[in-house]
Amino acid sequence: MQPTFRLLFSHPAHFISLGFGSGLSPRAPGTAGTLAAWLLYPLVRTPISDFVFLVLLASFFVAGIIAADRTGRALGVPDHGAIVWDEIVAFWLVLFFTPAGLIWQAVAFALFRFFDIVKPPPVRWADRRVKGGFGVMLDDLIAAGYAILVLAILVRLLGPTPWTHI
Repeated sequence: MQPTFRLLFSHPAHFISLGFGSGLSPRAPGTAGTLAAWLLYPLVRTPISDFVFLVLLASFFVAGIIAADRTGRALGVPDHGAIVWDEIVAFWLVLFFTPAGLIWQAVAFALFRFFDIVKPPPVRWADRRVKGGFGVMLDDLIAAGYAILVLAILVRLLGPTPWTHI
């Protein structure tokens, strides 16, 4: 079953798991969801402390387990490509650890999409073996961990450079 706007608005869980509609993109819904996360990040992040933001992300992760499970059952596919809340929450975590600057954010975006698509171990293991809403959320969280690790290495190797503050 292909998700529709009707499904999107039929239950709050679908609205969340389908990334406020970004998951309805006919091409590359995961990338569309990650782009939505990037655009929404300043609105979610700016007004709160680091601690509150991390607690909020943890609650979004738990809500994502419930929402993704419900939407997966409605679509008949537990990890349907249109379910992008997992990308959104995971990329917000990546952006939290990303140095300031549009270039660093673009690098973070590319790294996260790479690890989410390629699914190196244990991302692939989690994607194949862990089922339900938790499995949907978990593989993207692990992909985010890879992206954060590579970003940290790049920052350490490159240090502050003029082009990274753009």
